[in-house]
Amino acid sequence: MKYFSLILTFLLFSCEEKKDVLLPKANVSIVKDVQDHSPIYIFFKTEGKDTIAEVNRKNSIISTNWIFNIDKRLPLRLVIPEVLKLQEKKRGDSAHKNEKAENYYSYADSIGKNLAFLPFTKVYYKMESVSKNTSQLYFRKNGMIEYRGRKTYDFPKHNLEPFLDSLVINPKAEIIFSYDKKMLYEDYIQCKILVKTIIDKKIPFVFISEEEEYIY
Repeated sequence: MKYFSLILTFLLFSCEEKKDVLLPKANVSIVKDVQDHSPIYIFFKTEGKDTIAEVNRKNSIISTNWIFNIDKRLPLRLVIPEVLKLQEKKRGDSAHKNEKAENYYSYADSIGKNLAFLPFTKVYYKMESVSKNTSQLYFRKNGMIEYRGRKTYDFPKHNLEPFLDSLVINPKAEIIFSYDKKMLYEDYIQCKILVKTIIDKKIPFVFISEEEEYIY
């Protein structure tokens, strides 16, 4: 698959109607190339005062990698329920299932000037709050992070790595990531990329759960 210059929008022509998806932007490429893929589009649409997430997955094939092209202006409360439905459909189709097929979010790398991808195949979303007995990092809409453990701390997201470095907890302790449902999708992708880059550095003494994310 080959890309030319920075791609900020996807254009889809259907019944002579042009629709565009404004992609999130970040300054790093987690994955630069995905082969054998099918596109899924989630458009930003308004009806009166209401915002709607409009899904188009007409060209998706279960056995391929799925690339989710989602408009950055949509709030998580609208995006994640649609992603959940699509995940369940793909996971439940045993007849055409391909164990090697992955799911990716697409975004624009503003530094590398290329289209980039963020894998999320193993993530199970839950539209509910985290148990009070579980430590969590809650990413707020305003760019702050709230840590809820034995104590509660608030700090800006650019301080996430030093905060994790400073934690002294049981090596087997689990930290769950949760997100404000009012957060815009672009902010969510930027938070996930931040988390991914930190996890890849293997922060000591902290077991970070990547398989569950709570949206509330």
